[in-house]
Amino acid sequence: MSARDLLPQPALRGVDHTARPTWKLRETIEFYRDKLGLPLVHVISARGWGPATHPDFLHFFFDSGNGSTIAFFYYLGSDQPATMEDRASKPPLPDDHVFDATHTAWIVESAEELQAWKQRLEAQGLNVSVETAHEVIESIYVRDPNGYFVEFTRKLRPLDRLDADDGALTLQAALEAEDAAVRRGSHLARIDDIWSAKARLLDERGGAGDRVGSAVAIYVPRLAEFSALVHDAAARPECRVTAVGDYDLIEAGQAMEFRRKALGLKPAVWYGLFTGGVRGHIEVFERDRVVIAPARP
Repeated sequence: MSARDLLPQPALRGVDHTARPTWKLRETIEFYRDKLGLPLVHVISARGWGPATHPDFLHFFFDSGNGSTIAFFYYLGSDQPATMEDRASKPPLPDDHVFDATHTAWIVESAEELQAWKQRLEAQGLNVSVETAHEVIESIYVRDPNGYFVEFTRKLRPLDRLDADDGALTLQAALEAEDAAVRRGSHLARIDDIWSAKARLLDERGGAGDRVGSAVAIYVPRLAEFSALVHDAAARPECRVTAVGDYDLIEAGQAMEFRRKALGLKPAVWYGLFTGGVRGHIEVFERDRVVIAPARP
């Protein structure tokens, strides 16, 4: 047992603040304080913190509810990077997957509150996204004066043990798939490889590995957002649905095709439909149609 194992696990109490650099002092204040209505609660003004390369700065904080704040660094005399130019004018849709991955999401309690925020933001002349339903949240997005995403979101359901267990299995599969890619001298570039690795892990865990005879198979975690896939498959004579622990296993001796609109799924859920794991080859994956065929020899 290591010394680390003997230390008690300290608790976290939530997010105190998130922070971003800004090159637009006036616009940032007007956006967060005046348009969003967040109270300004604290400002640090200081000479550079130690190193000669650290410029003088302002560090200012807005109250974002429940004890949290959103903060900005305004470095005096610094120029906005060329990569940030014109980002604020882009629509609130994922454009640069690296840049837009860094964002702040605030929680609201109901669909009515989400709509109220959408109306307030649009009344300020801001370009607001349509409501986007992910697996467990529904959100709207807007860009601030620097082009950063700000997300307003409501929970569609609470997270539970199955979410955590399934998530841990997904990351285990991802690590194994990444290791396999490294051994091949390549990069892990397809989600299909993670889904295949996860299906193998579930085959081993549930004993299905000893009786794998179906041409294609899909593991579906028993969560509400994926239930339409199980119901659709259960109504098909060519499919067999079996309970395997916390998952429903859909198996067939031939290719399976599913349609998004027939399942009644939003695109964000559709594109993560096989997160439980797949045995077979995903031959087609379009916005409204997917085909899973027997694995290639």
